Amino acid sequence: MKSKLLFIALLALGFSTVEAQSQTTVYAKNSDISDNLDLRAVASIFGESANLQDFERRLNDPKYQISNLDLNDDDEVDYLRVIESVEDRTHVVIIQAVLDRDVYQDIATIDVERDNYNKVVVQVVGNSYLYGDNYIYEPVYNVAPVIYTSFWITNYRPYYSTWGWNYYPTYYTAWRPYPIYRYRRNINVCINVNNHYNYVNTRRSYRAPVLYETRRSYGYETRRPNYSFSQRHANTNNRYELDQRRVASRESNRNQNVYNTNRSNAGRTTGTDRNYADNRNAAVNRPNSDRNYNTNRATPASRDNSANVNTPARVENTQRNEVRRNANENNSRVYSENRGNSNRTAPVQRTEVPRSMPENRGSSENRANTSRAQAPQRAESPRVNQESRGSQPQRENNSGSRGGNRRI
Repeated sequence: MKSKLLFIALLALGFSTVEAQSQTTVYAKNSDISDNLDLRAVASIFGESANLQDFERRLNDPKYQISNLDLNDDDEVDYLRVIESVEDRTHVVIIQAVLDRDVYQDIATIDVERDNYNKVVVQVVGNSYLYGDNYIYEPVYNVAPVIYTSFWITNYRPYYSTWGWNYYPTYYTAWRPYPIYRYRRNINVCINVNNHYNYVNTRRSYRAPVLYETRRSYGYETRRPNYSFSQRHANTNNRYELDQRRVASRESNRNQNVYNTNRSNAGRTTGTDRNYADNRNAAVNRPNSDRNYNTNRATPASRDNSANVNTPARVENTQRNEVRRNANENNSRVYSENRGNSNRTAPVQRTEVPRSMPENRGSSENRANTSRAQAPQRAESPRVNQESRGSQPQRENNSGSRGGNRRI
């Protein structure tokens, strides 16, 4: 029984350990040494400092976190001290990382030189071991830095930091290095966007390299002699070219992803979905085409022809029947009037005939426009016959009366 309980406990412990390991996220601390200190941020805070002591304070202030370097691998960001070498109008400010007791590694130098026209030129030069050869940024400040006024004064004394290993100022508190992606996101806040940071590959001052050699420190280089920038990145001169290659690689990967996405979408469209869409459109369009064809066949044959052929015939027949009916009515009325008024004289009857003719013409004009000229003519012929028939008895009577009178 005890053995079963012990087995169950070990099994549960094993599952919990596996779950804890699956939830652990591992971040790559370094992609390259040079990624842990942006020289543009160094140039930016240099132009905002009042003097070199203030500049050293800003480099190591936990509020800014300008640096993310951990060269001695103690899981703490290295303290950066500042020293200076001066000759005439040339100042060389050296930034060194404190690795151990009396062990320092040069990170970058700031060359400050004033020419005969009192024009000041500043160049931030990265260490060749960390950043490659001739990795130089030349800042152009929007406003003249206040730190310039502290360099060219009478009885100037070069600055030399008094801080070292396990002996740090009170404002400094070591922090753990961040992942590279997080450091890059945070460091952009510390770069003054009102300034310009021009990349150059040549040093302006010929005195600055000579002054730098007298105060040079290379503690990290001696520990790892085979880890220089040229050995870490073959066929790449410095950090600037490395950034250019990274950008080009990122763009190519992005274009490749877009191409793959478009290709997959094209494959989907030309595949089953396209066939389904074609079949669906064909199924929808076929009944419509047949119906339109039948409609087009039926419309001119049944509707248009019937409207164009039957309607005029029906109207014309109606007009003809009405005209004939009117003519018969008029003729019968005239005939009855002539029979009733047989004793009347011929002039009265002649005046009645033209009065009935306008009436027939008016009725035919109101009913149909097409038979306006035909209806009176057809109506006149029977009326004239009736008139002639009605007038013959009268003439005979008149002739009889005349003859009778003559005989008498």
